[in-house]
Amino acid sequence: MSAWEFYISTLLVYFAIDVLSAFSLNLQFGFGGIINLAFIVFQAAGAYIAASLSLGPDTGANAFQTYLFGMSLPFPLPLIFATLAGAILALVVGLFGLRRMRKDYQAAVFLIVSLIAWEVVKSDVSLFNGSNGVTGVGKPLGTALPLSSLGYQWVYLVWVLVIAAGVYLLVRWLSISPWGRALRAMRDHEDATVSLGINTTVLRLQVFVIGGAIAGLSGGLLVEFLGAWSPGAWGYAETFVVFTAMFVGGIRNYKGVILGTLLVPILFLELPRFLPPIGYPGLISSLEWVVIGLLWMTSLLLRPKGIIPEKRNIVSFGNYVKVLGGKRSPQVKVAGHSLGEIT
Repeated sequence: MSAWEFYISTLLVYFAIDVLSAFSLNLQFGFGGIINLAFIVFQAAGAYIAASLSLGPDTGANAFQTYLFGMSLPFPLPLIFATLAGAILALVVGLFGLRRMRKDYQAAVFLIVSLIAWEVVKSDVSLFNGSNGVTGVGKPLGTALPLSSLGYQWVYLVWVLVIAAGVYLLVRWLSISPWGRALRAMRDHEDATVSLGINTTVLRLQVFVIGGAIAGLSGGLLVEFLGAWSPGAWGYAETFVVFTAMFVGGIRNYKGVILGTLLVPILFLELPRFLPPIGYPGLISSLEWVVIGLLWMTSLLLRPKGIIPEKRNIVSFGNYVKVLGGKRSPQVKVAGHSLGEIT
């Protein structure tokens, strides 16, 4: 088995799963205007549910670790429940975190949620096996497909790519639908959107739940590939990698998001691994976060709209007329239609 072929196939699986993560956050932030700094929590929830529903009971061979919902559900049920877990958690968090408040306050709430969740998961051994996490997650269809380790990796890559393509078609359809136009209207001019009778709280919660479902799905795919789940790999800082990929590639543009995912978590973060050992042990690993910070700042300074920016002709508020004293009505045009048509 070629080591390079194994490495490339692994990297491509990571790329496809990272693209799913970027789709989720781009829908929430790019179109819904939600600064979800707790994104990794929803992805981790999906991963944990998929793992615990695949491991079986925490007795016998698994007695060395403790976890909830120990079951051995057949493929693809763990992935379905992982998607539902991300959606349900997003609904719960969104009910108190998406109230009408300043966006920086919302971002602070989500960051606090992420920090609290990480500490609880790391500390409570009875629920999530503490900082050790869980291991021994079986490969989906591993016994049904008589393949080598390398052959299975390529099959799993095709499986993840098919899911990523399906999610791409879904989020793109949602983005150009009347619902997506309402999202952009809320993002750019929330007060005007509210004045037209659109419930922006419900709209924001809807996009948050859909993004949470995609995040849970991506987490389930990742844990089934890795075969293990540990809170150390799901720290809140991982969210900033996805944000950086979006800003570099082009936020609100799915092609730009795919390009940014290829550049940031795949190419730029892998380059330090090939550098010769320099300085103290661990310096090379630390360079990854230096690269992330530099990429984000460079993108904001030189090309704030990203490499492939959003097509701004999709939504136009140029014909908006403020309502003053009830004498005039707003004339808001969205893709050639009045905003009232999309309620």
